[in-house]
Amino acid sequence: MKINDYIELIDKKLEEFMPINYPQKIFKAMKYTVTLKGKRLRPIMCLETCKMFGGNFEDAIPTACAIEMLHAQTLIHDDLPCMDNDMYRRGQLTNHMVFGEANAVLAGDALLTFAPQTILKNSKHLGAEKLLKIMEEYFHAAGAHGVIAGQVVDIESEKFEVNEDDEQLPEILDYIHTHKTADLFKLALRTGAIIANATEQQIEDITEFGQYMGVAFQIADDILDVTSTFEEMGKTLGKDKEAGKLTYVNLYGLEKSKKDLNELIDKCFDILSKHNLKSEIFEQILTKIRNN
Repeated sequence: MKINDYIELIDKKLEEFMPINYPQKIFKAMKYTVTLKGKRLRPIMCLETCKMFGGNFEDAIPTACAIEMLHAQTLIHDDLPCMDNDMYRRGQLTNHMVFGEANAVLAGDALLTFAPQTILKNSKHLGAEKLLKIMEEYFHAAGAHGVIAGQVVDIESEKFEVNEDDEQLPEILDYIHTHKTADLFKLALRTGAIIANATEQQIEDITEFGQYMGVAFQIADDILDVTSTFEEMGKTLGKDKEAGKLTYVNLYGLEKSKKDLNELIDKCFDILSKHNLKSEIFEQILTKIRNN
């Protein structure tokens, strides 16, 4: 499987898992953001990890798609007027701009529960014990110890005066990057490994990989917020600096951000090499993050 093969498969299964039912408006709002054209990075990581550890990647399809639904939920709420107040996502109007703020809130809420329902409904063959482990991973990443925690601290960071001499800020920034971004990467990797019957040591190794990769991805995104264009990114840029947000570039500057990004990507490649994890897909993803 190549990256585009994975994307095509994921898009097809998302259509299958998300029919438009009554009341149509909520299902249309849910599906709108989930099916916006994107990299499908997290579901690809879930499927590829399952395959890399010797599992049948088709067994991981419902979980992979559910993680994309969860990711879409975080984007819908992140874009709301009470959060980042963004008008565009992936080159299209954001959910609240199309369906209204109330329906966007409800669409995010609905996806939060629809995603695990998708796993349970379509993965019964995995057995109760494995499904319980997947649910535990999902709810941890989705909840107050995961992406929500990261979002709360991200909002709080707007009140800080960004100063490299402040010893607390690097720790706070790492917390934001870990929970807003790396937690969903680790969810994808860990669930893919669980479905493939990976050992505890293998799950620990891939979790370390996901932490470095997630932080690297967020640093790359922070860099692009400064250096890219709307046409390339499909969203309004420069808002982090305007809002005084705590980002890697705002704290350390562009050059150090690029240097640290490269070091994190090197660590990811080292983990793959050290543990003899063979994946052209992960190598391509890492190279793309490095070169963005």
